[in-house]
Amino acid sequence: MISNQILQSTIEGLKGITRIDICIMDTEGKSLASTINDAEEYEEAVLAFVDSPADSQVLQGYQFFKVFDENQLEYVILVKGDSDDVYMIGKIASFQIQNLLVAYKERYDKDNFIKNLLLDNLLLVDIYNRAKKLHIETDVRRVVFLIETKTEKDSNALETVRGLFTGKNQDFVTAVDEKNIILVKELKENDTYEDMDKTAKMILDMLNTEAMEKVQISYGTIVSEIKDVSRSYKEAKMALDVGKIFYAERDIVAYSNLGIGRLIYQLPMPLCKMFIKEIFDSKSPDDFDEETLTTINKFFENSLNVSETSRQLYIHRNTLVYRLDKLQKSTNLDLRVFEDAITFKIALMVAKYMKYMETLEY
Repeated sequence: MISNQILQSTIEGLKGITRIDICIMDTEGKSLASTINDAEEYEEAVLAFVDSPADSQVLQGYQFFKVFDENQLEYVILVKGDSDDVYMIGKIASFQIQNLLVAYKERYDKDNFIKNLLLDNLLLVDIYNRAKKLHIETDVRRVVFLIETKTEKDSNALETVRGLFTGKNQDFVTAVDEKNIILVKELKENDTYEDMDKTAKMILDMLNTEAMEKVQISYGTIVSEIKDVSRSYKEAKMALDVGKIFYAERDIVAYSNLGIGRLIYQLPMPLCKMFIKEIFDSKSPDDFDEETLTTINKFFENSLNVSETSRQLYIHRNTLVYRLDKLQKSTNLDLRVFEDAITFKIALMVAKYMKYMETLEY
């Protein structure tokens, strides 16, 4: 369970302090980490020691020690020398590896618990029972952040986020699929959504600079009980999707700030098709040329102000009026009329949603 890199770092640290060579082997006599050059020569001695009832013994100038995980033998430690001091160092090394086993097992158990919690794989009674066993608070404020990377299995991004938050006992960083990193963050009593936005910006900046990774971040609503963490996760997932469809220019999207995009995202597809057919008849917004679409978007950006829109498009006011009249003839909607403008804006958003959902089917 513990990586060989961690084991190697541990014994090198111990050797740096004690100047005693140490080797960690598995129960088949294979060296996992070592400061000894000829560790493979002791494979048979280790196998014999594994089969013996002794927890420690001296053999061929080395002290042998067993390390157990809940009565299951996991490692054999070799320490060079046969003096009492070397024996003490061997016991310290065994104690250190034993503690690492416990720590990693607890982290693994917590990670599994959080994943199952997010995916709604636990009964309500199991949530509270397992949280109690794992010493996880059940009634603190939390929020779920979802960080989508552009590449699958991005270990750099995952480790960067872990480095930012896992030092805090009640913050959890995990992943349930190939591209999304999930942060379940514990909050203070006075933390607000403005603070959530600051946290998201910090993650974004850190990943852009350290991991050199372009990401999109979303987050759900703040929940006060552990059973509701999965709800915040689902909200973050929805926010990420809605952001891709309607707010592609945003790097950070909050569920509490989705606007009309949230409503459109939850519309059934047959209703969307019926609405688009009603507004555009046999046409589609994709049929509009680039000039028309640019004119429409700029007109909406300037709150239906003809003079300001023509100025920003560098065209004469009458040219803009001509374009709007032409659009009215083809759609029966006059964008200078507030009600028609709202209808057209919603229709464009519905068309975007339909196009996005079609891409998911392929």
